[in-house]
Amino acid sequence: MATAFVLAGGGSLGATEVGMLAALTEADVRPDFVVGTSVGAANAVWFALHPSDVDSLVSHWVSLRRSDVFPVRPVRGLLGLLGLRDHLVPNTGLRRLLDRSLGPIDLTNTEIGVHVGATDVLTGAEVLLSKGPAVDAVLASTAIPAVFPPLNLGGRYLMDGGAVNNTPVSHAVELGADQVWVLPTGYACALTSPPRSAVGVALQALTLLVNHRLEADVERYRELVELRVVPPLCPLRVSPADFRHARELIDAAYASTREWLTAGCPTSPRHQACGTTRPVS
Repeated sequence: MATAFVLAGGGSLGATEVGMLAALTEADVRPDFVVGTSVGAANAVWFALHPSDVDSLVSHWVSLRRSDVFPVRPVRGLLGLLGLRDHLVPNTGLRRLLDRSLGPIDLTNTEIGVHVGATDVLTGAEVLLSKGPAVDAVLASTAIPAVFPPLNLGGRYLMDGGAVNNTPVSHAVELGADQVWVLPTGYACALTSPPRSAVGVALQALTLLVNHRLEADVERYRELVELRVVPPLCPLRVSPADFRHARELIDAAYASTREWLTAGCPTSPRHQACGTTRPVS
């Protein structure tokens, strides 16, 4: 039986996936390969490189600042708003961050298999990256439309995989997984006010949209594979563009996932997409 972890996108809410990974690893749930999109791609590649060292991934997230990912460049942002550039924020900060954390690794040289989802800007087609420089693959997968520039890889312009398939369960099934563990980031479901930045609004809109796609995919694949969706945190009052609460999100997701595993992965009555669609053996 092939087991896959599927890691969703969600900006700063990707910190919740780290807590989930810690709880799953502690419970000795081990994947044969991982599939990730957007921030889930960054977590997936790191985990594929170091599947037994989630603590170091925790340290990376706790030290992360918004400016590391979304550096303020007023002139470039203005040019983007005026239609003179195809993005508001350069990806130089994110590339520097990924270079430090991942290094010059190829997707084929990780300890466990890893696949990264992206979207073709011109055709809207889903693109699954399974080889080539890991940093480039993650940059393509995290290229939020209009926020970051699309990345030219092999003559194809690629952007955030979450634009089409934020939680790539379908890819895990196509790759031969019999058992799929889905690690959703959830969404900021209890904000007391709208996000204050353009980036925050864009991320919130994307996470709301893709949550509905996840529910549809769970219904589609529940009879084909053993599908277990780790319950996301809710209420969740953190904006997907706010990186100040990583420690809090990691700890809460770890505790919630550990409790869910101990209880036998019950289906949540509150969330159609939560829980397991088959009993834990």
